Amino acid sequence: MNTARVMAVIPHRRPALLVDRIVTVEPRRRLVAQKAVTVAEPAYGRLGEDPADEHLAYPFGTLLESWAQCAVALACWEEPNPEVGKGKVVLLSQVRDARTLAPVYPGSVLVHEVTVVRDVGDTYLVTGRSTVDGVTVLEIGQVTLALRTADALTAAAAATVPTTDERS
Repeated sequence: MNTARVMAVIPHRRPALLVDRIVTVEPRRRLVAQKAVTVAEPAYGRLGEDPADEHLAYPFGTLLESWAQCAVALACWEEPNPEVGKGKVVLLSQVRDARTLAPVYPGSVLVHEVTVVRDVGDTYLVTGRSTVDGVTVLEIGQVTLALRTADALTAAAAATVPTTDERS
C-alpha cells in the first residue's frame, strides 16, 4: 500500500509525513510499514556541504515520529481520518521505554513494526520496533494512543479558554 493509501488513513502530509508505504496490516493487531530516509528531508536542511557522519544520523525525534505515524495508521485503519479537524483524532498520550540501538543514515530503509498489546475501545496500548536491514535501531516499550472525536476536543479546548471577563 503506497503513500496515497497512507494519506487516506492519517492526516499527516508532506513534509511531516514520515511513512512511505504500508507492507502488512492486521486491523487492531499489527502493522508493518517502510520509510526511506533521504538526505533531502527537512531534518538535514541546515547541514553544510560536507557534514560529518555523526551529523547525518537520523534525529531520534524524527525516528520516533515516523514509528508513531505507523501506530496512528494502525489505530485509524478501520476508521480512516485524513482530516485532523473531523472524525476521530488520535492523541499520543504516553511513550515508555523508547530507545535507539543504532544510528540510521540517509540511504536506509526503515521497517517499522507496531503491535497492539491492549485494545480498550478507543484507547490502544502498542509496542514495536524499527529495523534497518534486519538490525533493530529503535525499540518502543509502550505507547498509549487515545482516539477522541474532534468535536469533543474542540468543546474541551473552548471550555478551558478564559472569557474576556475572566482575564480582567
